[in-house]
Amino acid sequence: MKFVSLLPTLLLLSSFAARAQDDAAPAGDNPFAQALPTVVLHTSMGPITLELFEDDAPISTENFLAYARDGHYDGTIFHRVIGNFMIQGGGFDADLDQKPTRDPITNEADNGLKNARGTVAMARTGMPHSATAQFFINVVDNPALDHRGTQSGRTWGYAVFARVTEGMDVVDAIRAVETAPRPPHQNVPVEPVIIERVEISAGSD
Repeated sequence: MKFVSLLPTLLLLSSFAARAQDDAAPAGDNPFAQALPTVVLHTSMGPITLELFEDDAPISTENFLAYARDGHYDGTIFHRVIGNFMIQGGGFDADLDQKPTRDPITNEADNGLKNARGTVAMARTGMPHSATAQFFINVVDNPALDHRGTQSGRTWGYAVFARVTEGMDVVDAIRAVETAPRPPHQNVPVEPVIIERVEISAGSD
């Protein structure tokens, strides 16, 4: 019986496969991959770019974008700045007059995202599902703000819905500003840090 070697054919197929793999675009360069929504907070201290986690926090993301599209954040301030904790804004103008809001949204803190440095989360009252327009940027890791259970507002945690991709130097400059009490508010910047406008870009239509 005559045996025919398959080695040349296998080598040829292997060569074609390797060439096809070399020609393929890297997974990260997939032109069909959907870009995450991105916004830029143009503040009086510089721009801060946020990437929104629409897959993990769809309710919070759409809520934030709706306020941004309506111009709600334009002219608001970072009214609460705690240098070893977070910077909070989106609810008050420079005179500390609170802007009207829509109804509160569902708390998505159980989405698995952590309140790590540079992440953005929805601010709220002591009630779990009370967030409206205000948000904060974590300037350090804040695991105490993560979801731990549904027993109370404290254990529910604070819903992370975005992260800073550019402008952490601006965030760090804001966290370092001088603050003072302006009853009933505490930790208010002496010189207002203003969100002048919000620019909505990739994937946010």
